[in-house]
Amino acid sequence: MLDDRAKTLLKALVERYIADGSPVGSRTLSKASGLELSPATIRNVMADLEELGLIASPHTSAGRIPTARGYRLFVDTLLTAKPGGHRDGPFESQLLPDQPQKVIASAAQLLSSLSSFVGVVTSPRKTAVFHHIEFLKLGDRRVLVIMVSPDGDVQNRLVFTAQDLTQADLVEASNRLNAHYSGLSLDVVRDRLRSEVDQLRGEIAKLMSAAVDVGQQGVTEHEPMIISGERNLLTVQDFSHDMGSLRRMFDMFEQKTQLMRLLDVSERAEGVRIYIGGESQVVPVEELSIVSAPYEVDGEVVGTLGVIGPTRMAYDRMIEIVDITSRMVSNALSQK
Repeated sequence: MLDDRAKTLLKALVERYIADGSPVGSRTLSKASGLELSPATIRNVMADLEELGLIASPHTSAGRIPTARGYRLFVDTLLTAKPGGHRDGPFESQLLPDQPQKVIASAAQLLSSLSSFVGVVTSPRKTAVFHHIEFLKLGDRRVLVIMVSPDGDVQNRLVFTAQDLTQADLVEASNRLNAHYSGLSLDVVRDRLRSEVDQLRGEIAKLMSAAVDVGQQGVTEHEPMIISGERNLLTVQDFSHDMGSLRRMFDMFEQKTQLMRLLDVSERAEGVRIYIGGESQVVPVEELSIVSAPYEVDGEVVGTLGVIGPTRMAYDRMIEIVDITSRMVSNALSQK
C-alpha cells in the first residue's frame, strides 16, 4: 500500500507527464506536488515507486515516466474527475435524434473531434422479432423464404431442399410458424425449434431454421462498428516515430474483431471503463489506451462507445467526453 506522500507524488508525476510528454525529474516533481520535501526524500520515494513497477526511468533521462501499472493506479484511485458532470451545450447540439446509424456515425465523429484522437461506436443491437413468414415454391427443390419484420422490412432468401416439397407443404410450414412464433424474438424461436425438431418433418424443420437465419441476417447486415479519426494518431508524438505500433493499431482498426471483443466486455460493465495497453493482452498496443462506456435505448444497454488514444492522454477530459456522449446517444436513440 502506498502512503499519502507516495500517492501525491505519483499523481503529480502522471499529470505532469501527461501535460508535457517528458520524463519528470525530482526538482520538477517537488514543485508540481506542492510538498515541501528534500530532493533526497523525493528520490527515495521515486525509487520505491519504481521498485513497485509504477514508474520507470528511460535510459536517456534522469526523470521518470508512468508505467501501465502506474496509469492504472492513477485512473482507479487518484484521478479526481468522475463521470456524471453537467451537460455542456456544445455537446448537446451536435447529436440530434434521427436514424440510428446517423446518430452512431455522428457520435463517432463527435468523440474524435472533441478528443483529437479516435472515436469508436458499436452499432445498437436490435432484438430481432419474428412477425410473418411465407414460403414460395420456385421449382424442383427450390424455395423462396419471405420474412416480414414488425416494422415492415422484408427479407428474402432462396433455399435449396433435399426433397421436392409441394406448395401445400410450404403453406403448412408457414402457417405453423405464424401461428406459434409470431411476436417472439428470433433467439426464442431458434431455441424452440431445436426442442421441437423431432416433432417436425426434416425438410420443414430445415425451412423454419432457414427462416430464422433470414430474419437474423436482416438485423446484422449494417456496419457493426463506426470508427472515426484514425489519422489523428499519425500526429501523436508518442506514435510518430514507432511504425510498428502504428501498424498494429491500424491493423486493429481494419480487422475490428479484437476491438469488438473489447467493447463487448465494456458493454457488460457499468459506467466509464479505462483499458490501458501493456497491462494485459486486452489492448494489443502498449502505448494505447481506450476509454469506453455503454449506451442504452429505453433503459437497455445496446452498444458501446469510446475514445482510443495514447496512454499519455488527459484521462479526466476523456472520461467527461465519453460519459456525456454516451448519455446523449442514449437520449437520442430513446426518443420516438
